[in-house]
Amino acid sequence: MRATGDCTMIDAPRDIGGKWRVGAGTTLLLILGTASWGQEPPQGPHQAPKDVADLSLEQLMEIRIDEVQGASRYVQKIREAPASVTVITAEEIRRHGWRTLAEALRSLPGVWISGDRNYSYLGTRGFGFPADFNGRILFLLDGHRVNDNVYDGALIGGEFVLDPDLIERVEFIRGPGSCLYGSSAFFGIVNIRTRRATAVGGVELSLGAGSHRAFQGRATWGATPREGVGILLSASAFASRGRDLEFPELAGPSGGTGRVRGADGEFYHSLFGRLRLKDLRLSAAYVSREKTVPTAPYDTAFPSRDTATWDDRAFLDARYERRFEGGPDLLARLFFDGYWYRGNYEYEDESTGARYLNKDVATGYGWGAEFKLGLPLFGERLKTNVGAEFRDEFRQDQENFDDVHPRTVYLDSREDSRIRAAYAQVEAVPLPWLRLNAGLRFDHYDSFGGSLNPRATLIVEPLEGTVLKALYGRAFRAPSAYERYYEDSGVFQKANPDLDPETISTCEAILEQEIARGIRLSLGAFHYRAEDLIRPVLDPADDLQYFDNTGKVCGRGGEAVLTGRLESGLEGRISYSYQHARDAESGEWLPNSPKHLAKLNASVPVVPGHLFGGLEFQYMSRRRTLAGDHTDAVALINLTLFSRNVLKGLELSASVYNIFDEKYADPAGSEHRMDQIEQDGRSYWVKLTYRF
Repeated sequence: MRATGDCTMIDAPRDIGGKWRVGAGTTLLLILGTASWGQEPPQGPHQAPKDVADLSLEQLMEIRIDEVQGASRYVQKIREAPASVTVITAEEIRRHGWRTLAEALRSLPGVWISGDRNYSYLGTRGFGFPADFNGRILFLLDGHRVNDNVYDGALIGGEFVLDPDLIERVEFIRGPGSCLYGSSAFFGIVNIRTRRATAVGGVELSLGAGSHRAFQGRATWGATPREGVGILLSASAFASRGRDLEFPELAGPSGGTGRVRGADGEFYHSLFGRLRLKDLRLSAAYVSREKTVPTAPYDTAFPSRDTATWDDRAFLDARYERRFEGGPDLLARLFFDGYWYRGNYEYEDESTGARYLNKDVATGYGWGAEFKLGLPLFGERLKTNVGAEFRDEFRQDQENFDDVHPRTVYLDSREDSRIRAAYAQVEAVPLPWLRLNAGLRFDHYDSFGGSLNPRATLIVEPLEGTVLKALYGRAFRAPSAYERYYEDSGVFQKANPDLDPETISTCEAILEQEIARGIRLSLGAFHYRAEDLIRPVLDPADDLQYFDNTGKVCGRGGEAVLTGRLESGLEGRISYSYQHARDAESGEWLPNSPKHLAKLNASVPVVPGHLFGGLEFQYMSRRRTLAGDHTDAVALINLTLFSRNVLKGLELSASVYNIFDEKYADPAGSEHRMDQIEQDGRSYWVKLTYRF
């Protein structure tokens, strides 16, 4: 099954264009169907500002920047949160031209994104194994868990379940969060909050185009027919031919150069809807994405127009949330999740030269319920937060087979699991300058038993504008169904259903200082020890790979972040991060782990209120590859010009990414024959959005 073949050039997959036409047609139907609804936006005293742009500077600073919800499961000031938090707003996303969630997350202090020309992977605090599925960061969308139930992964590129234009804010909460959220909140939490119907207040149409024949369209409708009722519907579609690439490592013995053309295409479309009826909220989301994979992973044939992956993700969420004036907060929630994956991997028979497809399939279904009660005592001096959660992952199926006649089946796994959890958190303010926060959660899995995870935080405000935080927390990540049960009948890999959860203990110290109005400095230091990390190992007895609890990692580092928002309209963030993560036993520096990250994000009002310039600078030091080599350090500069209301309701933006066309690569995962994978050079994107 090892790939051979020459390195000729191939055409783009035949169905990308057709699928784009179908997606564009769906979007057009939604536009035509909703335009008449949006012609009379709601009026009256209860109408909220149409957009973040309509908020005053003071509202932007106090509401959008200084609040966080995901750190304690209720809204609080960032200075009161038991964690280090950075917030990305919808306005930042617009002004910097970020097209995916991954691009927005890349701007965060202490975060880097790597890619293998199929998926995007998030690393933080020195930890980011190549092709790591993002399973050690918990992703939430309006409180709904986004990580799937087969790989425990989170898709953060174009395959993310929500169009970035629908994001109101992104909260990145560093450190362990299992005391409130359970598994996967290992290194941090990404809590995404969506825009409300009142922020749309009619119809939005958006069209974008850019390098590599990339096109995107979106139609969104939001309305509030009466007080307490809100409706939001949105549809998006994207298609791109992708880059022409060259991989010298894949050059064939017949003298080929390893060049491949038209095998980097991507297509996705997504739907999102939300209905609010006073205290009841119903949400639904769906995304479907196809990506042609040009890198010939898993020794597949090269070049190939048929090696590709498909990812579909959907959820339904119904929640009742009631806040009683001066009394308890109540949350009751039911949810359903679906995840579908299909991978087509083309191989070439070494003896006959005939090509055939190996198909890898995963199907995940689950439902669950959650109940939470928050109770303030003694005014605001004592808050309690208790809750319980149940999840029934009733399908965690995996298949692998050769699509030949007769079919050769390597894997047919039909699994399920159930999780029960209870948690409690207490926040006490015994003195005006002293705040104590402690939480504890117990999770029970029917596969491996229980996990108990605490968190404790001491927050001191010795002077006005000065906040000191000391934190300790413990978190875990449950082994995924893929890690426990994947096998291929003795070809490459075997299962290990006896895996234990990974654990991490973290200590952290934070200083937050207000230097002047709108200017804040944050300094932080952390140390963690992670044990029982699940890694692939080779069994010498049969030369088969399997996952085992063999990893121990120690990490330490520090971070400095300066954030400013001035009344002149100038705003930005400067950060420097040092992080050093090593294997606790060998002392070896971890792969794909940059020790130094430096970033600048600045938005400058060229014509106040109408035209803005967004500048982004990102520096990343070298990283070790799996083969022991090193990538080069890289410095990237992106620039966006963003205009608003040049014509009423019209927004225009033009972006240039990697302005100086820097050549750089990311460390490759073990499934690739190359040690490093080249990333994109200079590219362009132009976008038009019209509201009415």
